[in-house]
Amino acid sequence: MSLKAQLEAIIYAAETPITLEQVSQLVKETVIADGAADEAEMKSRVRSCLEELVGEYGGPDHGIEIRQVAGGYRMSTKPEQHEVVRAFAKSLKPPIRLSLPALETLAVIAYKQPATVPEINDIRGVDSGGVIGTLLDRKLITTAGRKQVIGRPILYKTTKEFLMRFGLKDVNELPSMEEFEKLVAESFQSELIPAESAPAEAESAPAADPETNESVSEKAG
Repeated sequence: MSLKAQLEAIIYAAETPITLEQVSQLVKETVIADGAADEAEMKSRVRSCLEELVGEYGGPDHGIEIRQVAGGYRMSTKPEQHEVVRAFAKSLKPPIRLSLPALETLAVIAYKQPATVPEINDIRGVDSGGVIGTLLDRKLITTAGRKQVIGRPILYKTTKEFLMRFGLKDVNELPSMEEFEKLVAESFQSELIPAESAPAEAESAPAADPETNESVSEKAG
C-alpha cells in the first residue's frame, strides 16, 4: 500500500484531528522501508504527502476535504455540502442544543479567554454561572486554573471540541465578532432552545460563592 493511501485511511478513520507526529509514527516502517534516512526525512516525506492529499481533496470533484483543525489533520465535508449533510445528520441523531444565554457566554469566553465568571457577568450584564455548567458538559469550555486576585476565581477557556465544532485551526483563526455571530447563527440556529423554555440553562446560577464559583468547579472536576 502506498504512503498516501495509508495516510488517507488513517485520517478517515480518526475520530479527532490527528497530528503530524502521530501519523508519522504510524507509518514509520513504511517510510523507512522506502528509503528515509532519518526521523527528519521521514517527517518531511509524510508532510509532503499530506500536502498532496490536501490539494487533491481540494478539487471540485470531491465533496470532502482534508484540513488542519485544532493542531491536526481532519477529513470533513466541504462548506458547500453542509446543508445536505446537516439534513442527513439530523435524521440520525439529536443535534447539540444550546440556549441563547449559553451561546452568548461561549462567545465572551472565546474572545476574552481565559475569563472568570465575574468578568463574563460584567460583559453580559447578567449572571452566567448557570450556563457555565452547560458549556462544561458539552466540552466546549474547560477550566484554566485560577486568577491570582482576591477570591481566586476560576478561569475558563475554550477546548479542542470548540475548535472542531467551528472548524478552526486554533483560536487565532477566530473571525471578527460580527462574523462569529453569523457563524453561530448558521451552526446553531435550527438547534437553539429558547431561553424561556430552558430554565435549567438560563440565568440562575447554582448556590455558590459568586467569586469562586465552587459548585461549577466541583461539577467540572
